Amino acid sequence: MGFDIRRLDIYRKVPKDLTQPTLTGATISICTCMFIFFLLISELSSFLTTDISSHLYVDDPQSGDKVPVLISVELPKMKCEYIGLDIQDSMGRHEVGFVDNTDKVPINDGEGCIFTSSFKVNKVPGNFHVSTHGSREQPLKPDMTHIIKELRIGDRFQAPNTEAAAFNALEGQSTVEKNGLSSHDYVMKIVPTVYETIDGDTKYMYQYTHAYKDYIAYGHGQRVMPAIWFRYELTPITVKYTEERKPFYHFITMVCAIIGGAFTVAGIIDSMIFSASEAYRKFQLGKLS
Repeated sequence: MGFDIRRLDIYRKVPKDLTQPTLTGATISICTCMFIFFLLISELSSFLTTDISSHLYVDDPQSGDKVPVLISVELPKMKCEYIGLDIQDSMGRHEVGFVDNTDKVPINDGEGCIFTSSFKVNKVPGNFHVSTHGSREQPLKPDMTHIIKELRIGDRFQAPNTEAAAFNALEGQSTVEKNGLSSHDYVMKIVPTVYETIDGDTKYMYQYTHAYKDYIAYGHGQRVMPAIWFRYELTPITVKYTEERKPFYHFITMVCAIIGGAFTVAGIIDSMIFSASEAYRKFQLGKLS
């Protein structure tokens, strides 16, 4: 007689006429199926959700030695013809009246201006400032009160699940109630930030914090020459955010664990309840020994 492979079946079947359905068992079965359904939906949602991990290291991985900067400032009481951008740093760079990629939009019937400029700075301590230093003629009544519409460093990218304000911390900063002759000084600490998406795309951004003060600055001949200064320094610490998704095998493992664990626990509960009820029934009949 040949070997019967059915002997290897560890899931032996019990004929239906040897099983006994109960109301308790049906209740437990329904509750178990609902519980399993809830856990499976939760696990599927977790599997489809992109997680973001972060870590720090000492490096700035962006290629090149330049950092892109975008600034947009509204000056409600200063004509566009006087406004310019000056850039300085510790490597000796000193540009007065920077004009590349610069846009000036008159407002308030030409009495004010929205100044926008994009440029690149070296990765060394320095400053850039909006001023009238590059103008051939100086205004009779300079007024550098302003509203910062945007100051962004690095790539423009809205990283999910991160503090968006940290990448544009000066947005909405207003000094319109300050003295019109005051100079405004923003000291910024810049943190290089790398964001790697689930698709492998890498964005290089920069978070920053700032401190502010205003003061009266005198130029040659005791002439007041207000300006808006942005002094910056990059930290050597880089923050890296990485989008991650749980592997598929992890999802399958959790599904098996949920189904198997739920049915096993439900079976134990049902068996305990059934045994207890049978023992109680025998006790009432006086057959319990």
